[in-house]
Amino acid sequence: MVKKSVTDLKLRGRFISIEGIEGAGKSTAIGVLCAYLESQGRTVVHTREPGGTVVGEAIRGVLLSQDLPAMHADTELLLMFAARAEHLRKVILPALNQGKWVVCDRFTDATYAYQGGGRGIPVSRIGLLEGWVQGEFRPDVTLLLDIDVATGLSRTKKRGAADRFEQETLKFFDQVRLAYLDMAVREPNRFYVIDASGSPEQINTQTIAVMESLIAGF
Repeated sequence: MVKKSVTDLKLRGRFISIEGIEGAGKSTAIGVLCAYLESQGRTVVHTREPGGTVVGEAIRGVLLSQDLPAMHADTELLLMFAARAEHLRKVILPALNQGKWVVCDRFTDATYAYQGGGRGIPVSRIGLLEGWVQGEFRPDVTLLLDIDVATGLSRTKKRGAADRFEQETLKFFDQVRLAYLDMAVREPNRFYVIDASGSPEQINTQTIAVMESLIAGF
């Protein structure tokens, strides 16, 4: 049903990415998803992007910092893929090759949404880096928690000081959201869109329902 090829490795585990704009409730949904998969006998590795490794987390600090000068969009893009290259080779691919299930808070779809949709970097340029770093590797399943921008950002304000991305404009996040939804339309076999406008319980129920329908096919 979905692409399962990994460059130079036989994929035995499964790779699930969770996407969505700020305030969509990804962290809560990921916790519930990991607990569910473990209850089904899967060994789960929970990780995130940018980050997931010592080097990746250092790059994440640079990308989110409010204290550094503004960076060029291309610099941001290259840093994202630098962190991803480390993450793939040190965490994601080794775990999958060991039969573990990897649940990742954002992956390359976020780059297409934020740096492509939000920053306006051509999709072709992102695709070149994607091919270089990942080959044909893609998530088995992507859960997109979708929420309108105003509601999502109102939630983030309750979390404290905003990072560099959270300080972006409504227009920026509108473009990010539209990019995500466009990807979901173009790849319906991989993307599952979850209505994130409701309560955490409603989001969690939808998340588990999607995984219950998929897990037998894996």
